Amino acid sequence: MDSESLRALQAPIKDRYRSEPAAALITLTASGRVDDPEGLSCTVETGRALVKAGLHPATGGDGTFACSGDMLLQALVACAGVTLRSVATATNIRLRGGTVHAEGDLDFRGTLGTDRAAPVGFKNIRLRFDLDGDTTPDEVATLQKLTERYCVVYQTLVSGIKPEVDFHVEPPHP
Repeated sequence: MDSESLRALQAPIKDRYRSEPAAALITLTASGRVDDPEGLSCTVETGRALVKAGLHPATGGDGTFACSGDMLLQALVACAGVTLRSVATATNIRLRGGTVHAEGDLDFRGTLGTDRAAPVGFKNIRLRFDLDGDTTPDEVATLQKLTERYCVVYQTLVSGIKPEVDFHVEPPHP
């Protein structure tokens, strides 16, 4: 896809959102099932397949299930990669290809409750782009600035949004 095709594709969407801002407010959803009484897992519906998530080996898992921490990093890589390609296309910055890598540091003492001072969650996340293209330093700076600005997952992590949580328990069935 080239920049003109991308603009043509997005123009009516952007026009609608300018004239009807409420149309741009969309709720994305994710669902999982925790029905396996024997397993410490959650089956997540991805829209294309089911992914069974479980404990990371550092917390007692056997490594056969997806790790939700890995899935968070994968979501960041996916979003940043798509955003990068969109930005490059829109700005006519020629990329032949490349890779996006994310890694994060966890102290598993926090999630296991063995040290109350240890944080639960990622202490650091690093996102790296190894790109192949004939780009100038200014073009790379533009790619970085706009990818960071428009990547939904990156911006969500940066903003530190606190999810609202609601527990609802069905009463026992007679």
